[in-house]
Amino acid sequence: MKIWRGPHDAAWESIQQELHATYLTDGLPVVPPDAERVAAMLTHNSYYPEEEIAVLPPGFASATAGDIAICAVMAGCKAEYLPVLVAAVEALSDMNFNLVGIATTTGSAAPIYIVNGPIADHIGLNAGNNALGPGHRANATIGRAMTLILQNIGGARPGEVDMATLGQPAKYACCFGENVAESPWPPLHVERGFSEDASVVTVVGIAGTVEVNDSGSPNASDMAQTFAQSMLIAGVAGGSGLLGGGEPLCILPPEWAAQFHNEGYTKQQAKAAIWERATLPVEKLAPAMRVRRMSAAPDASAGIIRVAEKPDDLMIVVAGGVGRKAAYAPTWGGTTQAISRIIRTARKKLAGT
Repeated sequence: MKIWRGPHDAAWESIQQELHATYLTDGLPVVPPDAERVAAMLTHNSYYPEEEIAVLPPGFASATAGDIAICAVMAGCKAEYLPVLVAAVEALSDMNFNLVGIATTTGSAAPIYIVNGPIADHIGLNAGNNALGPGHRANATIGRAMTLILQNIGGARPGEVDMATLGQPAKYACCFGENVAESPWPPLHVERGFSEDASVVTVVGIAGTVEVNDSGSPNASDMAQTFAQSMLIAGVAGGSGLLGGGEPLCILPPEWAAQFHNEGYTKQQAKAAIWERATLPVEKLAPAMRVRRMSAAPDASAGIIRVAEKPDDLMIVVAGGVGRKAAYAPTWGGTTQAISRIIRTARKKLAGT
């Protein structure tokens, strides 16, 4: 490590204290959103500051391009990231996502952002090794900017509106790309009805992640068994529950996807293989939980709870690098649907630019 030899900014600490005192930060230092930085970001993307992008829950406030740009600057985003943020805000505002519930629950729900298409490579979004972790500016700052947008525009301030009992790291930032280059299957956005050359962001409300480690199984069937059994967590079956509904997110590394593909599994068949093995006998639940869940379970007569109503409700995304460590991200126990939106990178130039 070496000491930074650049000029000392004497005003930096006072600026941080000022912004933190007005509840505009996420607890970490931010880039001061001065007029020059915000204007440069808007001009680069041909947005007027007053242009309304969406009405954003939970406070149902107008999210303008200027507001979004301020949060983007504070998070450390480059100007070319702004179109991703705009599309993500549009997705969050879709009532089927139920941001009101996700942003106000005492649960640990948080939106995560999956980016597909040419823009992912253009902005350097990581889809490979450590895709869910640190080390890449685009991943870190886009996810962080969306948290600031939810807090500062949507009104989801921790302890006031965001009432999470514990929270989770994704509440700081979680944005990644799909590793399309190493996936044998159609990418997520194509599966969801978009053209292959489209740039798309998909927003998913998750309640955390669970690492699924299977470095020893010699075939896809056994790997499906490992993944399925890793999804059966009794503690997420209460209330409206994660088991029996929602859209569980299965993040498979390339080596897992290749094993399924080499044995002839399509993505739909891989989903079915996991789904049919992911059943929790109702007697595994505590009595009160059992009564509560079985009253709404599709397979109540069979005495089991499934991770989702049908195989196609599972989402499979290929991401990550070398290794056979996958991840399960249960969707939030309230009513939520994953929402996808086109990322528009080409706009008419502003007058005079």
